[in-house]
Amino acid sequence: MRAGLELFLERGYDSVTVAEIAERAGLTKRTFFRHLADKREVLFLGEDVLSRLMADAIADAPESATSMAAIAAALEAAATAFPLERRDIALRRQTVIASNSNLQERESLKRATLTAAMAEALRHRGVAEPTATLAGEVGSLAFRGAFSRWADPACKKQFAELTREALEELRAATAALA
Repeated sequence: MRAGLELFLERGYDSVTVAEIAERAGLTKRTFFRHLADKREVLFLGEDVLSRLMADAIADAPESATSMAAIAAALEAAATAFPLERRDIALRRQTVIASNSNLQERESLKRATLTAAMAEALRHRGVAEPTATLAGEVGSLAFRGAFSRWADPACKKQFAELTREALEELRAATAALA
């Protein structure tokens, strides 16, 4: 991932080949393709892990937990993937994604996958529609809001704190709709 990210930032995403990423990483092209479908996936490693972390946290929430409490648990679990030490990588990754419409589309798909994973985990807990889908969407909005704040170099807060703040802001906004 680091090798690809460095090359994308140096030369632009479209100018970099899989062979060049593999060479910089000390791999063969064949080994690269054993692990990744294409060079886009260099920027999206860990998506499955993040979805699983969030879904598992929802499944493991206490039986008495509300839908929003289960979403809060998912966001707390996701926060483990975003220590402050990873912020520089995340900022550089976002720079590459922002520069390419195809990568922006892939990022949107990633968000949709996270949203769907949360909603599905809630449905498995017995949460009915449209509540499960709405809660998944709120969780996704909170995640994106927290990530946006966390990615700001001036931010000194931990990701978990930011997810709690974002979720609380969304709760308040939802209450204001009534």
